Amino acid sequence: MARRQGQIDERKREAVLDAAATLFAEKGMAVSMEEIARVAGVSKQTLYNRFASKAEIAHALANQRSDAIVAPLMGTGEPAQVLEALAVSLLERVCRPDKVGSMRGVVLMSAEAPDIALAVYEGGPLRSLKLLSAWLAEQTRAGRLDVPEPEDAAEMFNGMVLGHAHLRAMLNVPQLDAARRARRARNAVRLFMAAYGPKVSVASRTASDA
Repeated sequence: MARRQGQIDERKREAVLDAAATLFAEKGMAVSMEEIARVAGVSKQTLYNRFASKAEIAHALANQRSDAIVAPLMGTGEPAQVLEALAVSLLERVCRPDKVGSMRGVVLMSAEAPDIALAVYEGGPLRSLKLLSAWLAEQTRAGRLDVPEPEDAAEMFNGMVLGHAHLRAMLNVPQLDAARRARRARNAVRLFMAAYGPKVSVASRTASDA
């Protein structure tokens, strides 16, 4: 079956992002657009038709990473279940050795290419925080959580889940293993729910005890 044009375009876009992620991790800012095109197996014109700069590529990569991390928020389930799945997803992305190379590359290039560092932050971590904040606000409106300041709570949740994971990733020192990641996720959600779980009124508690 012949591929439609949209399918071909999407395949080329993914090839560019895969090549850029590998090259950013290996070389940081030293990578050229021409090199990205060569490794991706596309022409320079094709590359520039899709991405005008390395900053745009970095933003797209960050979006891709963000989508993978926050995927649990798009599903259904009790808040604690969703948050635990999110915590595991976040830890997987930060703690696994095969996932942190591109992050380290961004840190290395941040001083000489602040535009790229900003594109990565806005397209990835900040976007993820905003999506989690919106989800927390929605759960609060539905009465499933009680989060008066969703933006602050989203950032605190991420910090509680990650702990030193980012620092370990940047320094390339041993990370949490799978068992500790699962335990960290459960503990973080337990503490978060203790602080932000739905409040039970005195009247409701009295009625349930009767």
